[in-house]
Amino acid sequence: MQLQRFVDSLMADLTAVAELGDEETAETASRLVVTLQASLGLRLLDALSEAALELTEKLPSGHVEVRLTGPDPELVYVGEEREPDAPVAGAEEGHSARITLRLPESLKAAVELAASRDGISVNAWIVRSLSRMSSAAPTTQSGNRLTGYARG
Repeated sequence: MQLQRFVDSLMADLTAVAELGDEETAETASRLVVTLQASLGLRLLDALSEAALELTEKLPSGHVEVRLTGPDPELVYVGEEREPDAPVAGAEEGHSARITLRLPESLKAAVELAASRDGISVNAWIVRSLSRMSSAAPTTQSGNRLTGYARG
């Protein structure tokens, strides 16, 4: 799936409609196109994320992820693989899993600042925060969808 192709197509449509007006309208639309490009790309990724969540809810096992390969997103099915000796979640058995986490630069900076303020490593701060959240009161959840915002 080529996200940029969709964004470019929509921007071309907007420009074509604006050219039906006078020169001032065309110039305003041109500025609007530049402003909307990044936002439109993010909104399309949001729509793909929602689609992935809805598909995941209908699957008997596994889940669908949106992955970015360069500028192009992909919907990828990930099957559930269980290890026979997998540790129980929350068990105090030391380091038992490794994950890769992609964060927006601003959120990464906020996490680093919070960890520094607490005098601990970023990894320790994330583990502590996730532990607190997993033991907190349950949040409203519908199927496999959880909505809301996080604050660092």
